[in-house]
Amino acid sequence: MWHRERHRPRSLRGRRYLRRGGRIARPGWLWHGRVPPPAIHRHAWVNRSAGHRGRLGTTVHGGLRPWPWPGGRSRRVIWAVSLFWAGVLSGVVVLDGGPFDRAGPRDTAAWAAQERAGVAQVVDEEAGRVADRRAGLDAESRRRATTAQAVPSGAPGFALGTDAAARSLVESLAGPAGLAPVRGPALTVELDDAPREGRGGPYAPGVPAPRPDDLIVHQQDVQAVVNALWAGGAEAMSIMDRRVTALTAVRCVGNTLLLHGEVFSPPFRITAIGEVAALRSSLQANPQVTIYRQYVDAYRLGYRVEEAADSRLPGYDGPIDPSGIARRG
Repeated sequence: MWHRERHRPRSLRGRRYLRRGGRIARPGWLWHGRVPPPAIHRHAWVNRSAGHRGRLGTTVHGGLRPWPWPGGRSRRVIWAVSLFWAGVLSGVVVLDGGPFDRAGPRDTAAWAAQERAGVAQVVDEEAGRVADRRAGLDAESRRRATTAQAVPSGAPGFALGTDAAARSLVESLAGPAGLAPVRGPALTVELDDAPREGRGGPYAPGVPAPRPDDLIVHQQDVQAVVNALWAGGAEAMSIMDRRVTALTAVRCVGNTLLLHGEVFSPPFRITAIGEVAALRSSLQANPQVTIYRQYVDAYRLGYRVEEAADSRLPGYDGPIDPSGIARRG
């Protein structure tokens, strides 16, 4: 005997329409019994397989029982517990204050006063450093002025007067400084760009087509030769018949050479006074010069080495003030 039990749902989710025998039951009516009606059983199975378990109820002892939805009292308890923990967590966040504001808001008067005090301290420290530097510069200026007054005026070009000891010191330093002429056996290296008539090839097998920069002499090529000659024991050196000193800077713009404020075009000649065998051996052992010689073989750049039993290099006669050389070069 089928019978039905009235179930009053406590929420809208509990209201369901159940179809049985072509009729639609009233909302809130669920069927149960020893053998559940096929329509209700199939309907419940379909809903559960679709992930809606409990919407129609669960089968207990062959019948369909309502799913126990929480009542109003339970919901009130859940909401009260949730609100309690939310308040606790928010209180922790408020008490923490964040990593950047532990001492309170940054727009308070105390914070502003602290900031002003810190800025004033920094300004005072910087002012002290500037005063110390100014005092040091004043002391150095007074020392130089006293030294200049103690040296008598004399020969033009040197502020050393006619003192014999001072002249002797200048003469002893003239050679190492490049101010005096030097004479002896020499080795001359000449570097040149590739000839224009042969720049289109043909080139040896395995040699790629050159770029424009591969066919000219660069600044690093001249510097490599100069460094190799110094390493070989050169006593004195000249580039384009201009004496090389400690203040000489080799600079290239395109395929032109800038030296002591003058502009030179290739071929570039570097002459060194010294033991010829040692100079030649140093050239052959220098790795940068070896790379340049590979380009000589591949793209026909100019490279020629000449020996001279007796050669004379003039002394440097340009300005000896480094600032003057920088302005001219």
